Amino acid sequence: MSKVWFITGTSRGFGREWAIAALERGDRVAGTARDTDTMSDLVERFGDAVLPLRLDVTDKQAVGDAVRQAVERFGRIDVAINNAGYGQFGMVEEISEQELRDQLETNLFGALWVTQAVLPGMREQGSGHIIQVSSIGGISAFPNVGAYHASKWALEGMSQSLAQEVADFGIHVTLIEPGGFSTDWAGPSAKHADAIPAYDEFKKKAEEQRSSRNGTPGDPEATRGPILEIVDADEPPLRVFFGSGPLGIAERDYESRLTTWRRWQPVSERAQG
Repeated sequence: MSKVWFITGTSRGFGREWAIAALERGDRVAGTARDTDTMSDLVERFGDAVLPLRLDVTDKQAVGDAVRQAVERFGRIDVAINNAGYGQFGMVEEISEQELRDQLETNLFGALWVTQAVLPGMREQGSGHIIQVSSIGGISAFPNVGAYHASKWALEGMSQSLAQEVADFGIHVTLIEPGGFSTDWAGPSAKHADAIPAYDEFKKKAEEQRSSRNGTPGDPEATRGPILEIVDADEPPLRVFFGSGPLGIAERDYESRLTTWRRWQPVSERAQG
């Protein structure tokens, strides 16, 4: 039985690759983008199996309208993927209030609006799969992207709660946590705060560390098969990395946390009174 997908940010990157993966095997896709002309080739190739929807995910009413259009066209939504987002660069001291709010509006609230819009239908049909595109930056943190981390850490916590809340309705939740991939996340779609010169030298070091940490970027097209495996799994994971690098980062980070917590446990216990 074919599935119906609702994917945000379908114009490029993961969203586009996953739409193609779904369409090539006979599924149907409602794909959103700020500019639906970027999806014209998909419509030409796959015809009525594609529904392009112009959408800014920060507009809650527009999100609800888009979900309704998808259901009217295809009858249901089986898989909802919150992929739309961008990276805000800047040291914490450099980030303006508006830049942080804008980052949260897209990466966190946009995902929330889509999630809330698709849940009633999924509850009624007794099935569904919500996939949140997080990041290795959703469980670890690095310099110069504090605002981005704030949005993804919030998405992680919200989605872990959500998974427990909707399990009895037959709905699954998965957080996909990619490492470095050849998308435009750090390129044209990125935003940069006004620089404070005092951080110039540290930024050079941070960029060298980022390049060393990420290694060779992954190919987004290679994620087509893995996303289908996750969608088709009877018991999909709550969290899954994409790419070979994130596991090592997570292991080092969590080992460091556990070491620190254990070392300070006597203080923690004294704090209980």
